[in-house]
Amino acid sequence: MMNISFFEEFPSRQNLEKLTLVSWPSKLYLAARSLREFTAVVGRIKRKNIRTFIYWPVLERKEGYWISPFSQRKALKRIFRELGGRRIPVMLDLELPTTQNPLLYLTQAFSFIANKRLIRQFIQNYRGAIYLAEYYPEGKWKERMLQFLGLHYPSFPRASPSVKIIKMLYHSLHPFKEEFVKQELKRGRSEHQKNFLVAYGTMGTGIQRTEPNITFEQLARDLQLAQQAGIGEVIIYRLGGLQTRYATCLQKFSRK
Repeated sequence: MMNISFFEEFPSRQNLEKLTLVSWPSKLYLAARSLREFTAVVGRIKRKNIRTFIYWPVLERKEGYWISPFSQRKALKRIFRELGGRRIPVMLDLELPTTQNPLLYLTQAFSFIANKRLIRQFIQNYRGAIYLAEYYPEGKWKERMLQFLGLHYPSFPRASPSVKIIKMLYHSLHPFKEEFVKQELKRGRSEHQKNFLVAYGTMGTGIQRTEPNITFEQLARDLQLAQQAGIGEVIIYRLGGLQTRYATCLQKFSRK
């Protein structure tokens, strides 16, 4: 049986209304610019089948939006400081600021090593559950490059069951071949066991506003491959793009 969860990058009332289509026990990863904002959104959600809410901190665009060693140092410190001493489940979306503020590659170059250390220390010391959403590399050597850039942390999942790796495998954005997907799911499951999660999509546009929707057939096949690989949780990007036909498909796999 797989857990079928959702990302919601824009938790507006309209997007959250799609929870009426989610009839199975699920989790919701909510983007917010502060812990206070996240708590306020959670307080408005009354659906009892959403068992867990995960705080997904996002920065201002000028700060880098996503979490990386190239994000503004003061922004990273602000996010990590507000989480100090807490146990709220949190997801770090580890992506480069290329499309949001490429000037950060220059302005934060001298802070790169210190920022990378800051992120690692937060992951290592945080008391609550941590989810690390990472790019999906095409092969082992690219994964090592992500590790160098501070976008992949392979050691923590083995050391701590509270740290989980989410690989973003969005077929609507990348033409992954099926054999490659099978191999990478098998490798991820072997390396990280139950701490290996997969994100599928996309449904609904993201921050770029240009992301295409995954086809129904491709999503069904992706879910089938995850099930065959023994993946315990699949996260769909994103809740706001959910439609009845897709919800029926997700419900089917959430029961198997």
